Amino acid sequence: MFDARRKSGATKTAAHAQSMKPPCDEAVVRSVQADRPCTDRARRWILAATILGSSMAFIDSTVVNVALPALQASLHATVVSVQWVIESYGLFLAALILVGGSLGDLFGRRAIFLLGVGIFAAASIACGFASNIQQLVIARSIQGIGAAFLVPGSLSIISANFDEKTRGPAIGTWSGFTAITAAIGPVLGGWLIEHASWRWAFFINVPLAAGVIAISLWHIPESRNANASHVDWWGALFTTLGLAGVVYGLIESTSLGWSHTMDLGSLIAGVAGLIGFVFVENRASSPMVSLTLFASSSFSGANLLTLFLYAAIGMFFFLFPMNLIQVQGYTTTATGAAALPLILLMFFLSRWSGGFVARYGPRIPLTIGPLIAATGFALFAVPGVGTGYWKGFFPAFVVLGFGMAISVAPLTTVVMSSAGQDHAGAASGINNAVARVAGVLAIAILGIVMMQFFSSSLNRSLMGESLPAGVLKYVQLNEIKLAGLDLPAGLDADKTALIRKSISHAFVFGFRAIMLICAGLSLASAAIASLMIPPKTA
Repeated sequence: MFDARRKSGATKTAAHAQSMKPPCDEAVVRSVQADRPCTDRARRWILAATILGSSMAFIDSTVVNVALPALQASLHATVVSVQWVIESYGLFLAALILVGGSLGDLFGRRAIFLLGVGIFAAASIACGFASNIQQLVIARSIQGIGAAFLVPGSLSIISANFDEKTRGPAIGTWSGFTAITAAIGPVLGGWLIEHASWRWAFFINVPLAAGVIAISLWHIPESRNANASHVDWWGALFTTLGLAGVVYGLIESTSLGWSHTMDLGSLIAGVAGLIGFVFVENRASSPMVSLTLFASSSFSGANLLTLFLYAAIGMFFFLFPMNLIQVQGYTTTATGAAALPLILLMFFLSRWSGGFVARYGPRIPLTIGPLIAATGFALFAVPGVGTGYWKGFFPAFVVLGFGMAISVAPLTTVVMSSAGQDHAGAASGINNAVARVAGVLAIAILGIVMMQFFSSSLNRSLMGESLPAGVLKYVQLNEIKLAGLDLPAGLDADKTALIRKSISHAFVFGFRAIMLICAGLSLASAAIASLMIPPKTA
């Protein structure tokens, strides 16, 4: 499968983004006491609904990213537009996921869960029928809002309906099925794109949503948190505007330039929004993010580690499918299956790595894990154009997967233990949100770096060639498409092959630089663990 190449010179891009769950999903479930344990008869239906609901969000984040090559060609999108397809969804999900949990506690967990499913499904239909990139980005933003209600809703429903005795098996079942979803999602997406259309990456959500809604209405009891008082709307507003301003300014700087009024104003407004968020949270009676938790060195260290490590993971999964599809010539199905070693290693080794904390404490695995992950990222910088999967990419995936498997379970343990039982739910939710914000910021920031490396390498390569001035100018104006750059019609075969070769090598040059930066981020995570994570949990 992995050596199957497209013979046509299809100029496609893909972004796999983050194909695995962020940390602390299971911790969110464990940290809340059941206020309405369900009957034996209802348990299977509740698990079915929450698994389908969570899987819908996981499938979307993987299938949609594999679909990006086809939609880029169909909608004539640049890499900046491709970034927005990913970022618009991730931005609203990251900014509002804590609000989604609060709304469920206040107005009813089932009600908010169903609202999220409905919004997500409606937005998925809008995505599938989008006729241009602007419509798609707007619909993806709405999808992110739906996911911000859906994801915490599925976790809180499990928390509310399973007591301590039944919660462990329930979490195991939920985790197992969602892990399977993470594995098959990219493969399914690749197959659908090859044999149907990129639009099915969105339409696939509709039957899943219908099943979730039907099961939820008939079998899931409503539950609320009697102690919930209000939602931190000001915190939600400031964090959304702050992240949106910063991300917009970073992404659009590639096309507008740093000195452009819109770009500079967006960055200033974004930074002001994030400062305002800290100010509001510090004075709120029931803040979305309790800043007092960060007084704990281990909690601050765990979240800083998460920020760096998941920034590296987020950027890797954004660029890697572009490399396979556009440069190496892999099919979308093979590209979707490429990350299976990493996902399977994390699934099978998570319980084993969780035992490290009891035996050695959290500092050692949280130092060793990111160090191994850094080695994996560095290995991805080795393959060049035309390198086979098994020789070039498979070993790197195994090493990266092993490093992440060692890191994630101890990270969850540190987050839970550093905040205390009374605040474990809030701590887990914050860490989960930090992982999502990390991916959003990484794609925005490192996307600029990738563009600069690609542009400089491509220009150096083509400057010494005898190309018509108009052709060279055309390539320079369209290099924002990276390896998806379309060449002008009428070029002879030799010049076409020359430019294509230069584009491929320029992309690999930039990809290698980004992989080394990701390795550096992982090394920084290891350093943070050695300095801020305690040798033993409390």
